[in-house]
Amino acid sequence: MDVVTYEPHVAEIDKLIRRVSFVIKCRGRDILSEFGITTPQFNALLVLRDNGDMTIGDLGNKLYLASSTATDLIDRMERDGLVLRERDSRDRRVVRLYMLEKGHQMIREVMENRKRYLSDLLEQISAEEIEALQKALGSLYVLMKPPCKKCD
Repeated sequence: MDVVTYEPHVAEIDKLIRRVSFVIKCRGRDILSEFGITTPQFNALLVLRDNGDMTIGDLGNKLYLASSTATDLIDRMERDGLVLRERDSRDRRVVRLYMLEKGHQMIREVMENRKRYLSDLLEQISAEEIEALQKALGSLYVLMKPPCKKCD
């Protein structure tokens, strides 16, 4: 039985994944700057969208931010009309964060812009290559997916 070795491909695949990741990250930052929002602010919006209202402490924990950093982040987002801070009706000591419609709209527009960017790129390769890419990336993700909620 022949042993299949993937060693010759490992370095090239690693390099390509890092390069693609870097380009996506850069283009993602460009898209966010077009909307006047930072990466941490957008990540906070995504956490609020996915988890519903929460305290600043909960948000900071999910984003691995210090309490003061999370507060500064929310200050800017509240000033920009993306979120609202409100005292909890059951416990007035607790302040909860709610995403406003402008925050929901921001997510929709940014995601549409990101999808449009990727769609424009994918139009330049064949349907077969797209399907193979999707299948390969899906398989790789399943193999490497950590048991961590933050990475979902």
